[in-house]
Amino acid sequence: MGCTASDVAAAIRAAALVVQEHRDELVRLDQAIGDADHGENLRRGFTAVVSKLDADEPDTPAKVLKLVATTLISTVGGAAGPLYGTAFLRAAAALGDAAELDSDSVARALQAALDGVVARGKAAVGDKTMVDALTPAVAAAASVTGSVSALLSAAADAAAEGAESTVPMVARKGRASYLGERSAGHLDPGSRSTALLLRAFADTAAKS
Repeated sequence: MGCTASDVAAAIRAAALVVQEHRDELVRLDQAIGDADHGENLRRGFTAVVSKLDADEPDTPAKVLKLVATTLISTVGGAAGPLYGTAFLRAAAALGDAAELDSDSVARALQAALDGVVARGKAAVGDKTMVDALTPAVAAAASVTGSVSALLSAAADAAAEGAESTVPMVARKGRASYLGERSAGHLDPGSRSTALLLRAFADTAAKS
């Protein structure tokens, strides 16, 4: 059985809870090399997303992701809103009108999300951004020939490793790049939140 709109909405609700739980951690990470608003911005955005899902849950996976995208773009400040919004919007476009998702379509959606983030943020691996978590996640997803749960679990594991890899990096994009060498030694907050979201998606898929 594939992932329905209801399954995708459940994953988004789980992600919102994870963002809430890690809000202070993300604030601290962003305090070190950014504006200290990443955690609160994401919390506000995903709270708004859940409110919209409660009011009217869409009937296809793509429509759920499009709702997430438009809500994050309109409610999340800083770079995170446009970047995450673009990621979810591109993922939605890749899914079309499919009523259910299989592992191939999820992998395709993840690739589209990465392509959107790269196009929007002009970042590459090694720039100390969410791309450092999302790129290995997409590669891991593409290598899995199994269930959606297995694919997302592999993607989440790879994203966590990718996020950790940002610690020694010198930032070349975003607010952190203003710090130059002083940005080294800190975990990138965008890569951390990317890993958290993918883990929430994977955990939800494992339960369904």
